[in-house]
This record gives sequence, structure tokens and C-alpha cells, in this order.
Amino acid sequence: MSVRTVGDNETQPLSKKQRRILEYLRSNADDQTYFKSRLIGEELGLSAKEVGTNMTAIADGNFDISVEKWGYSSSTTWMVDA
Repeated sequence: MSVRTVGDNETQPLSKKQRRILEYLRSNADDQTYFKSRLIGEELGLSAKEVGTNMTAIADGNFDISVEKWGYSSSTTWMVDA
């Protein structure tokens, strides 16, 4: 597991998959607020289950974006605020 520096003094351990998801959210959060696990997975070559499992670490972490589990229709939806 590697460490990603956040801010000046804070770090959060993230796996490679979690870092990929976080970067995807960062690059798309200005244009979009709600993200489905299934669609994130399609973009990153992951299953919806892999995305959902790894989003928890991002949602619980202290990053420059906030992530909240929002809904469960057809695929878990996440609200992202940059």
C-alpha cells in the first residue's frame, strides 16, 4: 500500500485502485456531481463492486473532495463535491 500526500502535513494510505478512482473523481467533479459505481468501473476497467468497495476508503479519507454514498438504483450512486 502506498501513501498519497494531502495538503501540507496530512497523508492517507490508498491502494492503486483507490488512487485511480480518486484521480478520476478529481478530474470529473467540476463537470459532474453524481457518479454511479458501474459507470466509474466502465471508465477504469473495474467492476461496480470493486469501485464500491474502494470508494469507502475515499469517502472516509481526508481529501480535497468529499464523497458521500447517495443512492442504490441500478448501481450505487456517489455524490462528489470538489
